[in-house]
Amino acid sequence: MNAPFDHRQIRRAFSRSASSYDAAAALQHEVEKRLLESLDYLGERTPQVALDVGSGPAHAAAAMRKRWPRAQVVALDMALPMLREAKKHAGWWKPFARVCADARALPFADGSVDVLFSNLCLQWVEDLPAVFAGFRRVLKPGGLLLCSTFGPETLIELRDAFAQADATPHVSRFPPIAQFGDALLMSGFRDPVVDRDRFTLTYDDLPALMRELRAMGATNALQARRHTLTGRSRFAAATAAYETFRRDDGKLPSTWEVIYAHAWAPPPGAPIRGQGEEVASVPISAIPIRRRE
Repeated sequence: MNAPFDHRQIRRAFSRSASSYDAAAALQHEVEKRLLESLDYLGERTPQVALDVGSGPAHAAAAMRKRWPRAQVVALDMALPMLREAKKHAGWWKPFARVCADARALPFADGSVDVLFSNLCLQWVEDLPAVFAGFRRVLKPGGLLLCSTFGPETLIELRDAFAQADATPHVSRFPPIAQFGDALLMSGFRDPVVDRDRFTLTYDDLPALMRELRAMGATNALQARRHTLTGRSRFAAATAAYETFRRDDGKLPSTWEVIYAHAWAPPPGAPIRGQGEEVASVPISAIPIRRRE
């Protein structure tokens, strides 16, 4: 079975957007801020090594370096131009390391990381249990994992609008919160806690939304995507379909569901659950959604 994502396209898209990402990624920065607040779970503990996976321009790595001046902080991203942007935030007096690598194959020794932070990166990977197993491998026993991803309601209006115009998929289908929590448990993490927000961003028209998505690298990276330009007639049909969502204030809404999780790496030798074993799913009805405009 072919992987749903074209990871070369993901790398190209984020490489191209490196210089425009910060200006376009207001939502990503807000989610990052919320996720950084969860570092308080460490209490007074000061980590020796903190890793920012899928760092982008590495604002989170810079924040962790400021929080823990004596810690070794590493920013990791698959797009080299993003790491060049990250250098601007590293500073000459409190620098952090930058590593160009894939979240699916972390180039670090077993049990070498105290805190693994990953903000809005995991929506671009297909096999969550495998990625979490890699995270668990590099974390020390008792190490803290903090991560966020997009949920299935993200860009639902855009997905529906293009479905009216074209049978080819234009928007990824992201994993639901129960699947995210199950993947953590399957990988052996302890005491996972999941939460979610729903944000609504607004735009004057569909081209404004599409420009912002391109500016932050969030383009269509599905293997099944159309590899030619979307024709005028199809885009016009999608635009007309999106118009049905226009609100009373004259704006077009764009929904973004964000899933947050934190969990702890288990003691040495703890088993990884197999696919056939019982997994304690998180009932989605039990997790409230905070709605934000």
